[in-house]
Amino acid sequence: MGVTTYTHEASTTVAPTRLFKALVLDADNLIPKLMPQVVNNIETVEGDGGVGSIKKMNFVEGGPIKYLKHKLHVIDDKNLVTKYSLIEGDVLGDKLESITYDVKFETSANGGCICKTSTEYHTKGDYVFKEEEHNEGKDKALELFKAVEDYLIANPTVNA
Repeated sequence: MGVTTYTHEASTTVAPTRLFKALVLDADNLIPKLMPQVVNNIETVEGDGGVGSIKKMNFVEGGPIKYLKHKLHVIDDKNLVTKYSLIEGDVLGDKLESITYDVKFETSANGGCICKTSTEYHTKGDYVFKEEEHNEGKDKALELFKAVEDYLIANPTVNA
């Protein structure tokens, strides 16, 4: 098994606490609401929704992905950090054991947020994960980020 790591930063004018609340604490409700053409629902299948829990994101019928299961490792609302792993789902295929995401929400100079993400791809055998493959997933994550950002900007009292 090998591990390939990529890092990425995304900036927004939304305050880090609001973005953390939306993307981490309220994601189960907010993501299906903002992206109903993609995500059907998010359900907690093991645990109480906190650290150690497993959540299943169910996608709409007919799409390329049926579901993803994530295990939550860290939810730190004081330091605005979360860590979770994709442990099951179509995206893993026969080349990946899991994908671990480490995300930190930091205040930027303009009062907005810099969202710093480190993504670790844990591969099966001697497979080497390629940057093009990472970019596909990153693009999908940025679509979600943008949808949440737009919603929070349009609704300044949500997650305030």
